[in-house]
Amino acid sequence: MEMRGKRVLVCNCDSTMPLEDASLTRACQAVGAAGKAEINTQLCRAQLGNFQRAILGQQPVVVACTQEAPLFSEIAAEDNPEAEVDFVNIRETAGWSAESKAATPKIAALLAAAMIEAEPTPMVSLASQGVCLVYGRDEQALEAARQLAGRLDVTLLLSEPGEIIPPRVMDVPIFKGSIVQAKGHLGGFGITVNGYAPAIPSGREKLDFDAPKNNAFSECDLILDLSGGTPLFPAAEKRDGYLRPDPGDPAAVQRALFDIADMVGEYDKPRYVKYRPEICAHSRSRKTGCTRCLDVCPTGAITSAGDTVDIDPLVCAGCGSCSSVCPTGAATYQLPAGDSLFERLRGLLNAYRAAGGKRATLLLHDDGYGSEMIGLMARLGRGLPAHVIPFPLNEVTQVGIDFLAATFAYGADQVVILADPKKRDERAGLAGQIGLTESVLGGLGYGGGRLHLIDEMDPDAVEVALYGLAAPKTAIEAGNFLPVGGKRSRVFLALHHLHEKAPAPVDTLPLAPGAPFGRVKVDTEGCTLCLACVSACPASALLDDENRPWLGFQEDACVQCGLCKVTCPEQVITLEPRLNFTGEAMSAVTLNEEEPFECIRCGKPFGVRKSIERIADQLAGKHSMFQESGQIERIKMCEDCRINAQFESADNPFQAGDRPKIRTTEDYIREREAEEAAVKVNGKPGNGSDA
Repeated sequence: MEMRGKRVLVCNCDSTMPLEDASLTRACQAVGAAGKAEINTQLCRAQLGNFQRAILGQQPVVVACTQEAPLFSEIAAEDNPEAEVDFVNIRETAGWSAESKAATPKIAALLAAAMIEAEPTPMVSLASQGVCLVYGRDEQALEAARQLAGRLDVTLLLSEPGEIIPPRVMDVPIFKGSIVQAKGHLGGFGITVNGYAPAIPSGREKLDFDAPKNNAFSECDLILDLSGGTPLFPAAEKRDGYLRPDPGDPAAVQRALFDIADMVGEYDKPRYVKYRPEICAHSRSRKTGCTRCLDVCPTGAITSAGDTVDIDPLVCAGCGSCSSVCPTGAATYQLPAGDSLFERLRGLLNAYRAAGGKRATLLLHDDGYGSEMIGLMARLGRGLPAHVIPFPLNEVTQVGIDFLAATFAYGADQVVILADPKKRDERAGLAGQIGLTESVLGGLGYGGGRLHLIDEMDPDAVEVALYGLAAPKTAIEAGNFLPVGGKRSRVFLALHHLHEKAPAPVDTLPLAPGAPFGRVKVDTEGCTLCLACVSACPASALLDDENRPWLGFQEDACVQCGLCKVTCPEQVITLEPRLNFTGEAMSAVTLNEEEPFECIRCGKPFGVRKSIERIADQLAGKHSMFQESGQIERIKMCEDCRINAQFESADNPFQAGDRPKIRTTEDYIREREAEEAAVKVNGKPGNGSDA
């Protein structure tokens, strides 16, 4: 069987999955497959030759098995190193289920989605020379440092050490001190230590140290923290090169020693987030607007950098929360890069419907905790229901309103997010996106309760929750739009489809504060049309006109960052979070407009008539600099005429006396000649100078 030019090999895993050639063929042909689905029984054993023959062809090969992927990859490397081989799991996700006989549409959808190739994620490099700091309190830290000394360049730092017997041989440098600040990443850590002092060699019964000093700074590539105290970094488990096992768990300590001993060399790490500073709504002119990414980043990888933010790719752990909450799309998740995720989502749900599937529930999960839960349910329980389609992500916290809205717009009935309970403190951004999506669905008449979050450690509890989901009363009519453009474009494509097919459509939908959609309202009585808000707006939602005093607004561009509000000198701007589904949201509307003032000298339009007249009235005779009528009249002139009038006036501050006569060399020569002639005639110099 072929799909999108790829050869597909399916196996029923020794007949443990009730797959039928005819039904699977019909389902796959409905989603664009060509040829007959030939189901193997032991593709990894007795029928391995079928795989070997497939990889010798010219087509890429997709194997519907992930358990034996290492075996297939090894054989491909030996028989045909140029072969392209990918793998997709249909066993734990569909075939091993109490509802496996009804799961054929889901299997066809999983195969179709696997044919969509993801764009590669750009990488960044880290390098470790093996310079390791062991930070602890007692003999356990000393023993750990000595174990690592043969593999790494180790230094031991003891915080408030007790009576420790000095080692017979000082095979590792030992210091005393407490780390008060730490920064950096694998290959580039920096620490600040108070109470820093080296061990002295003359210690007899216990380790003794020199006089301590504060604010000592040091650098290292790796840190093994056995102190048992407060972690040196936020979200410490996500900091590459920083290992912090429980010192009371010997097995955990040994695992950490084993792992850190191999952290030498160069490493490639995904650049998880692509950042476009030109559309960032963080700040303008030292006025802070959007801080959403700063508020949700668990590792501290994002810092303010003036009008924009700085995202350190070497510290970023890839949770994707910044991308989830970013209102403009300035921060975009890149695992996978581009629109691959949305294309796979669209292909999956379209294929499920085409193959005869109904009322799909999309199960979002990560490849660690989520895949493990799915596998345990399949092996030890009932497995996934036939209508529950798993959709793996690098991190579930990477999804935002654009992805969730697109999921429903492509026809999913419900969305279940299977979230790791160990990462509950990282869900603030995700919770906000779930709430926003629920508000939209409820406001359009689709009803609430279509989004569910499960974070159980017990696979039986996860299974009960999935099988207990009640189907919503109203099905969502699926769209087939392409997920083109950036985040704002994709989200509006999805939202407008949901509005068009909504059971109870409304023109405008109020939203909670903090939503990235809404309008700007201006109190025109206090607005002077200074247009400071226009220059502050990062999304070009506020507009002006160079030919007239006019302030306009385009609602679908507004991200509700608040920069216009904090910039406005008159404080006449307020924000109204809402979704406007009318055509007005896509066109410029007038917020304020005034008649221009015409220069009283040349007639050129400039400024705002109301503002200039008010200023002139307030200053006339009431300010020391505007006591005369001419001074007030200059306020009513354009910039060119105002300058000319200033220089022409009697009170010109730059006015001086008559310009002195220019004298040249000839003047001095004539002067001298006249004096010489006077001496000859009169016997003394004359006063003939005409200077």
